[in-house]
Amino acid sequence: MDNFTMSGFLLMGFSAKPEVEILLASLFLVFYTVAVTGNILIITATSMDSSLHSPMYFFLKHLSFLDLCYISVTVPRSIYNSFMHSGYISFWECIVQCFAFILCGFAEISMLTVMSYDRYVAICLPLRYEIIMDTSTCVLGVLGVWISAVITGTMHTTATFSTHFCGSQIHQFFCDVPQVLKLSCSNEYISDIGVTGFVGLMAFLCVTCIGLSYIQIFSTVLRMPSAEGRAKAFSTCLPHLAVVILFISTASFEFLKPPSDSPSALDVLLTIMYTVVPPTLNPMIYSLRNKAIKVALRKVFQRRKTDLFC
Repeated sequence: MDNFTMSGFLLMGFSAKPEVEILLASLFLVFYTVAVTGNILIITATSMDSSLHSPMYFFLKHLSFLDLCYISVTVPRSIYNSFMHSGYISFWECIVQCFAFILCGFAEISMLTVMSYDRYVAICLPLRYEIIMDTSTCVLGVLGVWISAVITGTMHTTATFSTHFCGSQIHQFFCDVPQVLKLSCSNEYISDIGVTGFVGLMAFLCVTCIGLSYIQIFSTVLRMPSAEGRAKAFSTCLPHLAVVILFISTASFEFLKPPSDSPSALDVLLTIMYTVVPPTLNPMIYSLRNKAIKVALRKVFQRRKTDLFC
């Protein structure tokens, strides 16, 4: 078959029925609006309230920014395609989307790893917390997250698009790497296996570090004599653990489920679970269970109201 890489690809979406596509696009628009609003509120609160200028909220602010980027990579284009009844995406647009999606996904799991270490130091080594988690450590942690994500995204995207393609139809609403690799001619996608294995190993190490951190955290918390102290420790750790479980479990579907030529309702649900749900629910999990965030948001709105009437 002819090589399609110089022209572009056709994103097939979830359904050939226009009414179904419009319905899903409307659902995506709701999710996207909620995600953007929630993450911007957290970024605003953690930036404007001086009481939230601590390592935990510093990392939370960057996680919210990552969530904002992560959902913006795929959902707006999908909404546009559905309403315009066009799934065409150029070759270079597909490359950029793949790169940005891999970058944000790997950066997210790296950031969650750094945040778990922050919680480990805060609860297991409280007397040394300010010494260990100083400004330079926090900045280096965030830089490490972004640098590793850029390297991973570059490697994975280069390996994926170094092949020749013998098809143009991507059965997904964005340029998903497994679906793109299905279009490669013969077995040229073998070149991507090494990179995928490396990325998988790095992700496994991140998950292992998170798991070990929480084993130590819960071991320390359960030994606390004060019930109030245990409740306070759990209140700061459980939201983060919920975010970790949500993202890792949903992202695992991307690697475990086999790509299908005709996506079913289950494929639609799983895809939404790892691309749309985590960045939408993360700000809700943090804001609803975190009193400091709620107080900071209340101050922001009160200040905004005062400015409007002055």
